[in-house]
Amino acid sequence: MKRYILLAAIIIVNLSAIFSNNLLHNNYLRKGISLNGKWNYIVDMYETGYYNYRWQPHDGSPNPGAGAFYTNTKPKNKMDLVEYDFDASPTLLVPGDWNSQKEKLFYYEGTLWYKKSFDLPNYNASKRYYLHFGAVNYRADVYVNGKKLGTHKGGFTPFNFEMTDVLKAKDNFVILRVDNKRAADEVPTLNTDWWNYGGITRNVTIYELSPTFIEDYSLQLDENNSKLISGYVQLNGNNKANSKVTISIPELNLQKEFITKSDGSIAIAIPLKKYTAWSDTDPKLYTVNLHTNEDNVTDKIGFRQIETRGSDILLNGKTVFLKGICIHEENVMRGGRAHSMEDARMLLNWAKELGCNFVRLAHYPHNEHMVRLADEMGLLLWEEIPVYWTIQWGNPETYKKAEQQLSEVIHRDKNRASVIIWSMANETPMSDERLAFLSKLVNTTRKLDKVRLISAALEDHGKESDNNIMVVEDPFADMVDILSFNQYYGWYGGDIDNIKNIRWEIDIDKPVIISEFGAGALQGYHADNMTRWSEEFQELLYEETLPTLAKIPQLSGITPWILADFRSPRRMLIPYQDGWNRKGLISETGNRKKAFFTLQKFYSELENK
Repeated sequence: MKRYILLAAIIIVNLSAIFSNNLLHNNYLRKGISLNGKWNYIVDMYETGYYNYRWQPHDGSPNPGAGAFYTNTKPKNKMDLVEYDFDASPTLLVPGDWNSQKEKLFYYEGTLWYKKSFDLPNYNASKRYYLHFGAVNYRADVYVNGKKLGTHKGGFTPFNFEMTDVLKAKDNFVILRVDNKRAADEVPTLNTDWWNYGGITRNVTIYELSPTFIEDYSLQLDENNSKLISGYVQLNGNNKANSKVTISIPELNLQKEFITKSDGSIAIAIPLKKYTAWSDTDPKLYTVNLHTNEDNVTDKIGFRQIETRGSDILLNGKTVFLKGICIHEENVMRGGRAHSMEDARMLLNWAKELGCNFVRLAHYPHNEHMVRLADEMGLLLWEEIPVYWTIQWGNPETYKKAEQQLSEVIHRDKNRASVIIWSMANETPMSDERLAFLSKLVNTTRKLDKVRLISAALEDHGKESDNNIMVVEDPFADMVDILSFNQYYGWYGGDIDNIKNIRWEIDIDKPVIISEFGAGALQGYHADNMTRWSEEFQELLYEETLPTLAKIPQLSGITPWILADFRSPRRMLIPYQDGWNRKGLISETGNRKKAFFTLQKFYSELENK
């Protein structure tokens, strides 16, 4: 099935139903007031600041009392009993996880309260104010000046709340209750293979907006016409009906005016005559301006097409092989969750050094810095939500949490040319409930984005009659545009000497991506190539696996596991793991392992063919 894309395509849906806590979209290039920096914090293992001694939430009471931390209560006199004081408490840097900042919090999972005071010297009562979080892991209860704005769940997607009615010019404070405890009914669930970093892990920003503002927009090539930009604009405010919206692309000498409908929306159609298509070799971005009488937004947008045709992936009509690598959102050099543009630049430059034109962002939505920088660098991206291993497939509430996170990342990145694949899951065990769960996610994705490609990291296994023949027998393969699967022959079972005899029988006429393969190695540990954990063993596995995978007729890309070592509590073997997953091609000290150069050479030879 042909699938065209220019940036991304999102159809107009009932946004308020899906994004009730996330009304301000495409805010990345807006000017805002940063609340990054030092925040006071209180560790609250027993959640004393949220529940009273009868285990009733304080914020459900009309008179919460001094025990509710979010009220930021101060003693009225020397006999007044208040058993906490944010201003006397230590500080954490935001953005940043608490685990890597304080040794005592390294393994902590639970509730921690944050507090930040701020003034608005240019406060304007006629404006609207939104408090925006890039991500908080996992649950965030948000209060401003003692009033609850709302709750958000999901550790890797953005959210915001309007706080216009509770603000003043001076002496404001925002308090967050952040809880990163794992739970069986959450997404991700109890068991993962990465570190559960807690805290306010991405930027916190205040946006001052006009009474009626540009809430959202999507601009892309039309699904069936590469000479037409289509999409929508959505206004928010009392003057959203019958408002004029001007869209211009100065470099293309394009400017067109539209009038909103009664609900503040506009369907966009702008003819294109000549433009430079965005690609991995020429990542052309255009400045796009959106203007109303009350608001202005500027974005950098690339225009390109992606499609599958049989077993090929076509970028702007030409076959492209995805030379990829998987990445976790971790700065191994500093330790902790990656959060800055510098972190993103380091990781993506490492991928470029390998010779990659494609990156799998595993296993959750990464910082928007990553996708914005990928737009500039010409890196194609696979984005994923943490539907990982096994979750409560039959739980409707768990499904809602997965769909919310999927919807939030699609909405955030719908205008990014670099993003070409939405992944529904990773290594999930087959069952009827799981198939129904994932199929619903696919249907949601196709409603929100008709033109990007859909995949999931599935699993292969040996055929009963011949273990040298590998097959993928997953009914969910029928739902995806690209068949992707993880394979670890030679590491998790199988003889490394036999890799050359392995072949895959795939009777589906779709592109194939090997979404993971690899082996663990401790950088600096050298031995013969049949000694596990040595750099030589990892190098040998790559040398044997890469040419074997290349024989798969439908092969359109690979993303070996993984760019760099990353922390994982599951990896306990001393001295080789010591709390790290060692399948990285780069160590936590930034040193390249021998397999790094094996993959680099393989990609270079592909380039020269």
